[in-house]
Amino acid sequence: MGVERSGPDQRLRDVARAMRGVIELLEVYWTRVPEGFSPVTVSAPQLRVMYVIERREGINLRQLGAELDAAPSSVSRLCDRLEAVGFVRRSSSTASRREVELRLTAQGRAHLDRLRARREERLAAALARASPASRARLMEAVETIRVALTAAVRAEPTESAELAEPPDTGVHRPPGDGAERRTG
Repeated sequence: MGVERSGPDQRLRDVARAMRGVIELLEVYWTRVPEGFSPVTVSAPQLRVMYVIERREGINLRQLGAELDAAPSSVSRLCDRLEAVGFVRRSSSTASRREVELRLTAQGRAHLDRLRARREERLAAALARASPASRARLMEAVETIRVALTAAVRAEPTESAELAEPPDTGVHRPPGDGAERRTG
């Protein structure tokens, strides 16, 4: 017979499980892209590469591989595909000719902007079904999660301080909480 678990540890696991479920639903919901949204399909790993490059403009392949915890050959293939569709540009590093720097192109930035706008539209449409009070509680919970994740990311050992910077999620703190507002 299994041991019944209760208390704070079990409640944390229950919250984590619920969050995982929401994240998985979002992944499915967001991958349902309407016809004609974009002529280019970007895989989830390629999208992750674009997010990292956006946040760390000029990152090299070695640093990108470390941040993604991926093999250099895998990272290189992901970048090959993104370069082929015009979303990423490789260039020689000014610091070392042996290093290659990665940057998003204007086309890559525009793709991320369209994708984010579309995701926000779809999420707003889904959230419109919730009551205003529920949305206010959700906003508070999302901010709590953002703060906790930011702290967790910063606490992880990384190659450089820049790696520890989380992406700007566009989440804003509720007005009047005394904290600086984030823009996205």
